[in-house]
Amino acid sequence: MQKQHTFQAYSEWKSMQGHANKDVRKYARTHHITISGKPTLTLNTHNAAVGIPEMLNPEDLLLASVSSCHLMSYLYVCSLEGIIIHQYTDHAEGIMEENKQGGGKFTSITLKPEVYVETEHMAQKAEEMHHKAHEVCFIANSLNVEVRIEPRIFIWVQTEN
Repeated sequence: MQKQHTFQAYSEWKSMQGHANKDVRKYARTHHITISGKPTLTLNTHNAAVGIPEMLNPEDLLLASVSSCHLMSYLYVCSLEGIIIHQYTDHAEGIMEENKQGGGKFTSITLKPEVYVETEHMAQKAEEMHHKAHEVCFIANSLNVEVRIEPRIFIWVQTEN
């Protein structure tokens, strides 16, 4: 029997000052996502004409989810293999294309992790572990978009302060 995990979120949007969504250009896009026991997320739309660019949007969260899942999966598989990671950063990028109907989709996601390993002899295996991490990442495996990984591996040099 396979393990099954259930996740729940509560989304809420309310009209502001009685505007409801009568005018496509004037209704508020701000909404809230609540997950029991966790901080509430306040989101808006990516649409530049009506959105608030400083606020998170669903597209931001999708990209962040892929990046975070790969990070967590990578640390896990490296730990199992005895590869010691001291630092991991990722400069993730997602490309989204709109269609004529007003919708669209992500056409690519590229993760660009920079990883600092303990010793030089861990470097090649650390690079190979990105493939294994991708195989076990629940989020990447749930998407219908290519997720590319372009890792850079560095050797950790501890400096004395």
